Amino acid sequence: MAGTRRKPGQLGPQVEGYRAWLEHRGYTSQTVRNMLADLGQLGLWMSREGLVTANLGEDAMVAFAAARQAAGHRRTLGPRAMMPLLSYLREAGVTPEAKPPRTPLGVLLGEYRIWLVQERGLAAATVLRYENTARRFLQQQAMADGVLKPAGLAGADVSAFLLRECGRVSAGSAKGRVAELRAVLRFLYLQGLTPLRLGTAVPPVGGWRLAALPPTMMTAADVQLLLDSCDRSTDVGVRDFAIMTLVARLGLRSIEVARMELRDVDWRAGELVVRGKARRQDRLPLPAEVGEALVAYLARGRAPAGTRRLFLTCRAPRGPIRADLVGDVVERACLRAGLPRVGPHRLRHALAAELLRQGAGLVAISQVLRHQDLATTALYAKVDLTTLRQVAPPWPGTAR
Repeated sequence: MAGTRRKPGQLGPQVEGYRAWLEHRGYTSQTVRNMLADLGQLGLWMSREGLVTANLGEDAMVAFAAARQAAGHRRTLGPRAMMPLLSYLREAGVTPEAKPPRTPLGVLLGEYRIWLVQERGLAAATVLRYENTARRFLQQQAMADGVLKPAGLAGADVSAFLLRECGRVSAGSAKGRVAELRAVLRFLYLQGLTPLRLGTAVPPVGGWRLAALPPTMMTAADVQLLLDSCDRSTDVGVRDFAIMTLVARLGLRSIEVARMELRDVDWRAGELVVRGKARRQDRLPLPAEVGEALVAYLARGRAPAGTRRLFLTCRAPRGPIRADLVGDVVERACLRAGLPRVGPHRLRHALAAELLRQGAGLVAISQVLRHQDLATTALYAKVDLTTLRQVAPPWPGTAR
């Protein structure tokens, strides 16, 4: 094993492949040497324990870490530290993929997950939220012996579950629970597991449409402070500036930024493809400010090569960013700029308010934000209080 005197044991054939796998994901040379040494120690421990690679899994990794600690090694390895090695061995086909135990509930949730993706076209984060609600609902409806019988569900079961959920969440989250509960009940009916359309038994959450004001708006100056707080002399700062420019100037959602691919930027046409909700794709003009931010990010080099996603993590293991990283980027910028902490969706609100202040109509704002319903955009008609005072009639009993 080049670079170390340790013997790799049973995992000797995997050394060079693992080295290339680590380097491709941006690990430093010293970290690569340490992780190759861990591979060698694991291979020797497997030989002593009589284990083969086909039996290597999470439990074996925990046992290996415990054995190292008992032997007095200074470097203690937790299960998380061994996950890169286990991931590589599974990708290389040396170790089989982990198979969760198949229970009736697990099988049903797996089918529900496929239905949400294929039939509903929901994003991964939305699927996870819908699946979690379905799991809680079905687990609570299981019999005392753990047997689930969907055919025995009734409207009272649905109402009781919703009441329990609404007692611990906000009104906005309760409306989400209603949609999630209706979805699983619709699935159960379409699969023939329930004889009744129990989705109609889910009561709506009280509340008037457009009754509330939008969240406290950020001004254009506040948004510029967030952008200026990025240190564009560093790789992280250039990437974060490009991410926030997309959110602040085009109103992209976090998931839309994370999904963006290199091919989505049409430099010749000056357009940007946005992969939105329910597999919807829209084309937006590419403003010069946004294009310059993307060029500055791409010009610094994007490793690993061959990755289609536009935005990648800056620390090992290098790979596509997740949607929640966009929120982290905005929150860190708020701390640097000395502003109250907000999420990326607040920048989307700020863009709508600024467009309205500059005289843009609701239809134009709806097209920029890619709202499917114009009534959603109508919420922003209430943010320009100065204009509203000029056009709104006086309240009864007040002087004109």
